Amino acid sequence: MSCHPPTYLTPFPHNYSMPDTDYEDSDVCSTTSLPIFSPPPSVATSRTSYDHSMRSPSPGPSVRSLTGSMLERVFRHEYGRGFNNYSEVYQLPADREELDRLDAQHIMFKEIMGMYAPCMDEIMADDVPGEAKTILDLGCGSGSWIMEAAREYPNCSAVAVDLVPMQSQQLPPNLRSEVDDINLGLEHFYGDFNVVHARLISSGIKDYEGLIHHISFVLRPGGLMDIMEFDFHAYDEHRRRIEVGTSRISAPWWPRWLAFLELAIRNKGGDADAATHLHRWTANHPAFEDVVYRDFWVPTSPWRRDSEFQVRMGVGMRDDILAFIQSGRALLLGSGVPEDILNELQRNVETELATCQGRYYIRLQCVFARKKHTQ
Repeated sequence: MSCHPPTYLTPFPHNYSMPDTDYEDSDVCSTTSLPIFSPPPSVATSRTSYDHSMRSPSPGPSVRSLTGSMLERVFRHEYGRGFNNYSEVYQLPADREELDRLDAQHIMFKEIMGMYAPCMDEIMADDVPGEAKTILDLGCGSGSWIMEAAREYPNCSAVAVDLVPMQSQQLPPNLRSEVDDINLGLEHFYGDFNVVHARLISSGIKDYEGLIHHISFVLRPGGLMDIMEFDFHAYDEHRRRIEVGTSRISAPWWPRWLAFLELAIRNKGGDADAATHLHRWTANHPAFEDVVYRDFWVPTSPWRRDSEFQVRMGVGMRDDILAFIQSGRALLLGSGVPEDILNELQRNVETELATCQGRYYIRLQCVFARKKHTQ
């Protein structure tokens, strides 16, 4: 059974092939001669020997409660917000305010695109005696997705990985939280998981194509990769990318704020172009089959009035963006944007979205793929 989605999952228009508009040849795209994710020689030369677990001890502890000393090690505080203390690449907050934003965002995403790939039930069925199905969530954030998945499939074993431990007091008993920097590699997870999920983590990933390569080893044969990213650009009402820079401070305000954010992410080492390449990287990888590409065009405010659904999603995305620009302040200030300029940008973005002056879309790009049983 493939992962091709039924039509009821996708209220927004979507495609199943790469779009005609492609920015892969843009001057701002970056490449590296040596991938940051590099499987050891024994892995690189033997891609068919991962039917059994190769997992080494986890790099971070399973976390059920946090002591004061643990919190001091995990978090640092700057510009009035709490941040992870381990990665210089991912520089968005990890405090309660940000986790609340991610919880609300998760609810919106579920309505836009559904919770799971259509083949999820098949993959997670208890059909192999003595083998528990397993789910890995990379960059789990608030943990909304992985906690729901762990409860939906109570016989599975679920692992949530992030730069800070999950802070929920209601972790399902089949879910553990691990502190890890994904950029350091995933060898300790090789061969262990039936599902690998990642959502909106590209700003903290140095080499996303290399991450996909690692996921191919993490998955068991027949397993599912489910990834989603956005490209740090705004699109107009005709779905054309709005090109702005950071040399001027003027309207359009939301696209210009995103231009500052994209530059800051690049300067920190994040893979800001990943969304544009997800489909190609996956489709060209020899380990994957049944590759499904979908994109979702979400209005950034309730400027679309053609359906109650579009209005509701516009309100949800507007509220998410208003919280997101607060989350991004430290990253932009730390990247050298003067505070007076940032304040002007933020004020005008807030006005632009509140009054629906900008008829913008955010583009979410998603890929489902199955790992081949034989390669």
